[in-house]
Parts: sequence; structure tokens; C-alpha cells
Amino acid sequence: MTPDEVIYENSEDKVYDTRVLAAKLTEALKAKKMTVSTAESCTGGLIAAAITDISGSSEVFHRGYVTYANSAKHELLGVKEETLENYGAVSLQTAYEMAAGVRKAANSDVGISVTGIAGPSGGTEEKPVGLVYAGIATEAGIKLLEMHFNGSRDNVRCGTVYTVLKNVINTL
Repeated sequence: MTPDEVIYENSEDKVYDTRVLAAKLTEALKAKKMTVSTAESCTGGLIAAAITDISGSSEVFHRGYVTYANSAKHELLGVKEETLENYGAVSLQTAYEMAAGVRKAANSDVGISVTGIAGPSGGTEEKPVGLVYAGIATEAGIKLLEMHFNGSRDNVRCGTVYTVLKNVINTL
């Protein structure tokens, strides 16, 4: 399994303004009469918060899951225990299953997933701090992103939200 896109953000700490992107996504979903749901790990609900910050988002936002624990990923989204054991929570495979799982569980047109290592601890040589995987599930299939961020925990999390929202808009 390979990502559809690999994104490197090299700035140490950058200000990400997600409001414009969240508004564009909400309008695009309304225009297409589509709904969205999220399954978030490392962002802890920030994508759901960005979308629901927009007036009128209740027309398109179904629900958001914060599945920080592996057991939540398995129980709520149907991520296979074998996937978590063989590839880990931070993997393309897990992002794929999370995106498919949230789309199905929430009965939404679009399912968004993110899983990664926001830091400042928890990274390894193989999976460093700042590594994030995302999935965008639609009727057409699942787009996978691999992202690499530098900087603070906030930079990793906010950069993830910004990048994912931008990619969901482009996917629609």
C-alpha cells in the first residue's frame, strides 16, 4: 500500500488558518448534497471542530470519533486487530481502515481519518514525530496521504488539519 500523496512541511512553526478551508469544504458538501464524518487520533477532534466552527455545518457534518486508543479504532471503526498488530496504529493500513470504517459507521458520503505521532515524544527512527497518515473515503475509493511535519505538537496537529481539509476539498 502506497500513499496517493506524500507531503513534507519543513517550517518549524507555522500558523495555519483552517477557517477558510472549512468554510469551502462545508459549501462544497452542501452543493453536492453530501455528508462527512471524521475519525481522528493524533488531532483529537480538531478536524471535526474546524468543520463545526462554520455556521451551517450541521447540514453536512454527521459525527466525529476521537479514536485515540487502538481498542476504539477496532470497536468503533472496525480496524482489524491484525492490522494494528502487524502495521501499528500509525500506518497507511490503519488510516485506510479508519476512513472506510467511519464512512460506513456514520453512513456518510465522506469519511476522513487521521493517525500519527504529534510528539514531542513517541517517535521512533522508523516512525518519527511529525509522521501522520490520513484517509479520505468516498464512493469512488480511498485517497491516502502521508504527511511529515516539523516543529511543535501544535504545528503537527494544526498542519494536519489544514492539509487534510485542503485535500478533501480537492478530492470532491
